Amino acid sequence: MKTIKLGNSKLELPAISVGCMRINSLEKNEAENFVQTALELGANFFDHADIYGGGECEEIFADAIHMNDDVREKIFLQSKCGIRKGMFDFSKEHILESVDGILKRLNTDYLDVLLLHRPDTLVEPEEVAEAFDTLESSGKVRNFGVSNQNPMQIELLKKSVKQPIVANQLQLSITNANMISNGFNVNMENDSAINRDGSILDYCRLNDITIQPWSPFQYGFFEGVFLGNDKFPELNEKINQIANKYEVSNTTIAIAWLLRHPANMQPVIGTMNVNRLKDCCKASDIHLSREEWYEIFRAAGNVLP
Repeated sequence: MKTIKLGNSKLELPAISVGCMRINSLEKNEAENFVQTALELGANFFDHADIYGGGECEEIFADAIHMNDDVREKIFLQSKCGIRKGMFDFSKEHILESVDGILKRLNTDYLDVLLLHRPDTLVEPEEVAEAFDTLESSGKVRNFGVSNQNPMQIELLKKSVKQPIVANQLQLSITNANMISNGFNVNMENDSAINRDGSILDYCRLNDITIQPWSPFQYGFFEGVFLGNDKFPELNEKINQIANKYEVSNTTIAIAWLLRHPANMQPVIGTMNVNRLKDCCKASDIHLSREEWYEIFRAAGNVLP
């Protein structure tokens, strides 16, 4: 498994992050098999959130991996907090309570990474800073990041937070690539020129923040997957053509497209299918050519100026 450095941290992590949002859909033996397969593939970075399954997913994961001190030393754990029913909450009290709950459910003493999950417009950066300081000094969290935040929201946090922001989890796929397409359409008047995220891609690269693409197979906002979808005939034809060349699946090529970007992204895959997990991990061995990357980008309906 190819590895990447997470932001400017000391962590060397697998290029693929195993998302555990749907692990509660598996039976106990299936969950054990899935987690064990991930470990065998070198995909030992697991992404969680306190809201996944209402916390149940973290408990199921800890049980499936048979969490103990020996196991903990061989894996990396990331979780997220800040989403509550009908609201977002980055208060110091909520962050601290959330982390305590996460650690209990995961049966561990610390997280390798904690992300703030979705922006809270009522955020008080000073409170976040106090929470991060407490979590760092207690050893409960070793690295910090955000999810779905734009550059100015991160800058606002950095006004008070002293810990480096090492990751930003953002929705990104071949068909949801505005953060890429608007960079091609500078000074243009078409829809692709609309900058909806404050140049977050360039910002993260400039500030050594690793982008973790979520929903790498989705189009729209959870409208469905584009692979094998009749709505994207040209895209699927091109992906399948390139997949045949490399003798891999279309799943592998979709992830390889993200990994080809020089931002050194770490896609978060959400599949609970062992075979698809294997296909995703194979992407770390595929290096698409510049021509192939652009062919896929154009086949998704993106027009270069």
